[in-house]
Amino acid sequence: MKTTFIFLLSVVWFTLSSYAIDPKTLEIGAQAPDFKLPGTDGKTYSLASFSKAKVLVVVFTCNHCPTAQAYEDRIIRLTSDYKAQGIKVVAISTNDPSAVRLDELGYTDLSDTFEEMKIRYKDKKYNFPYLYDGATQITSLAYGAVATPHVFIFDQNRKLQYTGRFDDVEKPTETPKVNNARDAVEALLAGKPVAVPKTKSFGCSIKWKEKSDWIERGKAEWAKEEVKLETINPDGLRKLLKNDTDKLRVINVWATWCGPCVVEFPEFVTMNRMYRGRDFEFVSITTDKPAQREKALKFLKAKQASNVNYILDGMDVYQFIEIVDPKWQGALPYTLIIEPGGKVIYTKQGAINALEVRKKIVESPTIGRFY
Repeated sequence: MKTTFIFLLSVVWFTLSSYAIDPKTLEIGAQAPDFKLPGTDGKTYSLASFSKAKVLVVVFTCNHCPTAQAYEDRIIRLTSDYKAQGIKVVAISTNDPSAVRLDELGYTDLSDTFEEMKIRYKDKKYNFPYLYDGATQITSLAYGAVATPHVFIFDQNRKLQYTGRFDDVEKPTETPKVNNARDAVEALLAGKPVAVPKTKSFGCSIKWKEKSDWIERGKAEWAKEEVKLETINPDGLRKLLKNDTDKLRVINVWATWCGPCVVEFPEFVTMNRMYRGRDFEFVSITTDKPAQREKALKFLKAKQASNVNYILDGMDVYQFIEIVDPKWQGALPYTLIIEPGGKVIYTKQGAINALEVRKKIVESPTIGRFY
């Protein structure tokens, strides 16, 4: 039995690796493939779960993609607008989270694990089921999803009548000229054929399991980056806090002898890898004594902290505290987020909540979730 299971699993992954780069999208008129997937609401869903729907809208999407995020509110509105008319919407996350690199997460606070899907489902108050296909990606392959988001609309007999984009405008602040998904739903409700049954699907490529080697490649690249520890004096500190750049600046004050600092520091390294491709900068400042510089540098190298790192020069710790923030009581760690122009939008004395900080970063106008 065990051998048979392993063989079948190998066949599934051989098929996935053979076709995932260019999956074949369902043809118009094709029957909706069945599925059995876990939802973020604790339920398990199959095609039969939507048997009463007059029209079924299946959207392949994910947490992290900026295009997918740009369409979230429109999918919510579509669900609400047509609920009374018997329309059902279901979203399916396509991505294998093990194939998502940190530097692909520059527009999000969350990656694509099932646990993070639960957070997104709750944060956005989705009014439709949000299902996880990332473990096997069999459903995504069966439907032939090619990007996030990718919309499939089925009639009452579960024959495919539309596949492609949601509409013709990605940015949610702009007004679409063509509402493909809504037009298809309206046509099916009226018993008419869909005028444009197939369009291109624009968005992020699906992170198939075969791309998981990208993670190891990224780790190898990051391990080679140079780690420096420079000195900073009072004038340099004031300039740093003024932030006359066009970047959102996160500053973390830490020390090698501070337990919470050491524990949370890798979270900042992760954030730097996520957002440094955007208008973002992470700066660490250690309050270790100048005589402990080598110890601090050794720690930074161990954490592969290739961001900007400083150690104090020409000021005692109390002068440093007053310059950074007169309201700061002096306990470590201490974290600030500073927008261009010097506006401080976040301070935290003590250990951070990493998700809270990532949300602050991505929801700042300097960064944002969309293109």
